[in-house]
Amino acid sequence: MELEVIRVLMIEDSPDAARLVREELKDAQGDKFELACEGRLSEGLERIEKGNIDVILLDLSLPDSQGYDTFAQVHLHTPNIPIVVLSGDNNESLAVKTVQAGAQDYLIKGEWSIGRTVRSIYYAIERQRTMDALRSVLFVDKLTGLRNRGGLFILAEQQMNIANRTKSGLFVIFVDLNDMKMINDTMGHQEGDHALIEAASIFKETFRTSDIIARIGGDEFVIISIETHKGRAADIIEARLRENIRIHNAERSRRYKLSMSVGISYYDPENPVSFNELLSSADKKMYEQKRDVNESSL
Repeated sequence: MELEVIRVLMIEDSPDAARLVREELKDAQGDKFELACEGRLSEGLERIEKGNIDVILLDLSLPDSQGYDTFAQVHLHTPNIPIVVLSGDNNESLAVKTVQAGAQDYLIKGEWSIGRTVRSIYYAIERQRTMDALRSVLFVDKLTGLRNRGGLFILAEQQMNIANRTKSGLFVIFVDLNDMKMINDTMGHQEGDHALIEAASIFKETFRTSDIIARIGGDEFVIISIETHKGRAADIIEARLRENIRIHNAERSRRYKLSMSVGISYYDPENPVSFNELLSSADKKMYEQKRDVNESSL
């Protein structure tokens, strides 16, 4: 379906370049495009968090970020928004590398034209739609709409590579729904499916759009959340999740209350381990919490 208005975010610190693109888009199709410009990566990421963006034009050389890491951080925050990389003529090989890593196209500064810029935007959007359609078949859990196990492992590798380059830590959060057997046995599997869908909704409310949320099988979920420093972040994450569960359970009378056991492991790029090791550690901590809950209920 064709978009009535294409909302373009340009992350570029050159006012002249931004003005040129704005004029090109206006000359090409008038009010067909809405262009917002940010001059720093940090400002661009803040704008991305607000949503309502159809395509991103991204300069790789910004005051607060340079080179491939600029693309990596934007792609991490918004893997489903197409990115067109803006590159100098001496960095075309770098631009090609970003396309190999997930950018939909690149434009060389100095070679812009109305037709080329507009065409690149349209192509980027269509390519992203095609990729999203393929991912929805291969890497999305049909019941909850979250990533499935295969999608989790592919994105986990990307996240850890980015964490290593940017020296940013990440949390792996393993969640298991309590009492799912009781729900299925006493209320039926349809109610059990509904509980899983409700849990997915709580995760979406709790975590950021840039976090990876996956159902890896049965009543088990995994979330990957990027955090710069460990600190008390794990406690804050779990407290936020518990509060959202409490609010959800209080919304209306129900035959059961949703309950979850949680285990959290932290990835420190200064002391790297594999994703499987992180997952195993979080899984172990989750089962320790579940055992404590079961013993306290005896």
